Amino acid sequence: MTAAFVLGINMSVAGIFAVAFTVVAATNRTARGARWLALGYGMGIVYVGLEFILTRQVDPTPVGIGIFLVFLLALSFALIGVAYHYRAQPPWAAIAAIWVATILAVPVIFSMTYGSIPRLMLYQLPYFAMQTLLGLVIWRSGRRQALDLLLIALQLVAALIYVAKPFIAAQVGTANAPQGYMATTYAAISQSGSVVTLMAIALVLLLVMMRDSTAEMIARSETDPLSSVLNRRGFEHHAELALLRGDGNAVLVAADLDHFKKINDSFGHAAGDGVIAHFAAMLVDAAPPGAIVGRTGGEEFAVLIPGGLLSEGRLYAETVRTIFAAAQLPVLGVDRGFTASFGVAQHGLDDSLFELSRRADAALYRAKAGGRNRVRVALGELPPMPALGVA
Repeated sequence: MTAAFVLGINMSVAGIFAVAFTVVAATNRTARGARWLALGYGMGIVYVGLEFILTRQVDPTPVGIGIFLVFLLALSFALIGVAYHYRAQPPWAAIAAIWVATILAVPVIFSMTYGSIPRLMLYQLPYFAMQTLLGLVIWRSGRRQALDLLLIALQLVAALIYVAKPFIAAQVGTANAPQGYMATTYAAISQSGSVVTLMAIALVLLLVMMRDSTAEMIARSETDPLSSVLNRRGFEHHAELALLRGDGNAVLVAADLDHFKKINDSFGHAAGDGVIAHFAAMLVDAAPPGAIVGRTGGEEFAVLIPGGLLSEGRLYAETVRTIFAAAQLPVLGVDRGFTASFGVAQHGLDDSLFELSRRADAALYRAKAGGRNRVRVALGELPPMPALGVA
């Protein structure tokens, strides 16, 4: 298999993935990384085209420098795209440092003997640095799912291939001039390694993007847009999973805004929406780690605290009730405070989420019936009162 044939495959593969990432960017406006990856693979086409042009040059240096820098530009675009996809700031300072060092090294590299080990090592060093940096960006994102780890491993493999190329050239030999590169065994091996890693990394990146897009769609379908907490379906799904995974201890807090209809009637629906959003934010801010917060109705909310006890649930509800009752919301154009009522229920050994919710709602109803702006716990869960002694 000749190097020219492999280069042709590389160009086709780069073109296919440039189109693929362009389609992802066009169909998903939140996929900021996809457009940069499309640019990166697009530059791969330019790189291969320059390799073919090189064989016809009398003075190969200008085109050779172009090949050297275009491929580094392709890796830079890929690095920026991956960083944006992983919600990380691209390491601009490190990228700039690699580029400055590379530009300064160009006269040195292209003045050295073609095919020599020192030249090859210096030539591959910027690629190694950029590829390693790409893997580091993914690692530092904190994502540790199987595809993320596979993508990191592929970056390291690609980086090691750059390191290995000078030693491969030393074993199989290479051309004496750039124009003869494509006729060498070294070129065929080098380009074959590139096409394999090119395809593997691109395929895994597409799978990562599909996975993350699906997760975002699910999250949007389970999130209430007004309050930014889970909607009823999302709350029930995550709460049931938490109960299945838990050790049996959990507490459910049901909450309801008092006289909410009067808020809408007196101040308008925009003010009512603002009150809901502020109350949801208070529920989230006061919730312990791992708590599941959802808006289960118009002005109704539920908070499941996995591993929590009744006393913790009651303390949480009292905390939110006190903060909310004391809050002033002038930004909404409302000149009065608001209150909410709470019901708290402890998860029993054989409780379903439905049964737990039913008892929390019953406690909430008693809080409403008792005058509102108060917390009540589910009947049957308070410890029995000690018997009074006879004097």
